[in-house]
Amino acid sequence: MRQDSEKTEYFVYARKSSESEDRQVQSIDDQVNRLKQVASALNIKVVDTITEAKSAKKPNNRPLFTAMLRRLEKGEANGILCWQLNRLSRNPVDSGEIQWLLQQGIIKSIRTPDREYLPEDNALIYAVESGTANQYIIDLKKGVRRGLQSKLEKGWMPGSAPLGYLNTKTEIRGENYIVKDKERFNLIRKAWDLMLTGNYTPPQIAEILNNKWGFRTRQTKRKGGRPMAKSTIYAIFTNQFYTGLVPYMGQIYEGKHEPMITIDEFDRVQVILGRKGKPRPKRHTFAFTGCIHCGECDCMVTAIEKTKIIKRDNALKTFTYYYCTRQKKDKPCSQRKVISSDNLELEIEKEIEKYTILPQFRDWAIEILNSKNDAEIEDRTKTYEMQHKTLAKTQTELDELVRMRYRGLITDDAFFLKEKADLESKIAELKAQLRETENRAEHWLELTERTFNFALYARKAFLLAKTIEVKREILRTLAENSLLKDQELNVTAYEWFVPIKNGYPALEAKYLSLEPEKMPMNTTQIATLATIRTEWRGGRDSNPRSLP
Repeated sequence: MRQDSEKTEYFVYARKSSESEDRQVQSIDDQVNRLKQVASALNIKVVDTITEAKSAKKPNNRPLFTAMLRRLEKGEANGILCWQLNRLSRNPVDSGEIQWLLQQGIIKSIRTPDREYLPEDNALIYAVESGTANQYIIDLKKGVRRGLQSKLEKGWMPGSAPLGYLNTKTEIRGENYIVKDKERFNLIRKAWDLMLTGNYTPPQIAEILNNKWGFRTRQTKRKGGRPMAKSTIYAIFTNQFYTGLVPYMGQIYEGKHEPMITIDEFDRVQVILGRKGKPRPKRHTFAFTGCIHCGECDCMVTAIEKTKIIKRDNALKTFTYYYCTRQKKDKPCSQRKVISSDNLELEIEKEIEKYTILPQFRDWAIEILNSKNDAEIEDRTKTYEMQHKTLAKTQTELDELVRMRYRGLITDDAFFLKEKADLESKIAELKAQLRETENRAEHWLELTERTFNFALYARKAFLLAKTIEVKREILRTLAENSLLKDQELNVTAYEWFVPIKNGYPALEAKYLSLEPEKMPMNTTQIATLATIRTEWRGGRDSNPRSLP
């Protein structure tokens, strides 16, 4: 026996999700108009029309739907009119609650344009149809995950490309890839270059991008065309995507997109940002904060400005002083004295002087490097071959793991997924290292020349520098670690500078004793000069690394 519609009062419920599951469903207005036509044709009394733009795949996600159920329990209405049953629910929790209210008679009728569900109907009918809606979500989720995994394994990141890159729009759905944004790629790379100097904070770089370089985000239908936000610049400097890798859901995949920076450059920026945790902005601009640690407790050395009246000039003058922050409570520190910026610069100058060479030695070093070019390439090739063997071995381990899974030798899903993820991440990193070895093999001579150019010109550049940024960059280029203790600075230089400090002073003394530029050289002096050149040749490293 059918329920008399004249005794049933209905809520019209229309729902539309913005997600892919509902792209083929009519709009909310279309649903409402059609349902009103049904109500008019069947002489149905409508108490209220409820519309909601929410997904139904999770329970407790639709406040208006939940409120409608409570109103049904209070007796404000006893029927629901909807477009399809899946408009009410796509999850078993909400489906179960609706079916229970229907079986209890609290809901006396659920109508769609096609049919009606009544309390006395076979429960299996409703359960099957609501279960079909729920299964649709499960199948959709699996399909989406398979698609995402396939795209990642092909080397393409799902979702929107970061600034500096663009998603292509010409391929079929799911097959789009990522290319350089010709308008913004070079500007973002220049932003990385500024960050690598250590002279700028992220907010300062964002300011330069927006106001000096005229940077604007890419325009889309709903947003864009605006200056870069401070939060965005931090997101850029902490995103491994720019190294050619694709970080996704805790795993790392090898990307097919063109890298903007190297892994070494990315790691150096993380150090500059003060990460292992979140990057932290800096409030003040001092030349050497962030570059120097306390030699006693290893805390950072910070700075403060003090303004004093100079009596002889009857004027105010600002002085900068550096001191230990003493932030480690478990490490008591006795460093209480401050050092003025002028005295600290004298300490830095003395350290730079230890790595300063005469022009003749620089020219000899470049000659040696050119003669060793072939040997260097051979050494790099051996490194490349070793890395390639390691990659092949790791790939074999992954293949064997998958074969064991297919054969049923591995039954623990959690173990298999963890091992597979670890091996895939290792493979992605090894491929990135191979790519960097190839790049270094091409540019090693240029990078090594920079080392000797620094040794020749750095001290003079430091003395003549007119900005704190230049002085800071010179110290960072030389020093892997700088410690300040008892107002004295001790610099640990990068390893490619060490041969200069250890071997150069004695050779310089011998060379200057010959005074080769003041008078003609005799046979003995010429032989001595040849010996100096030979010793300098023997002290050069044929496998230098890039400058920081």
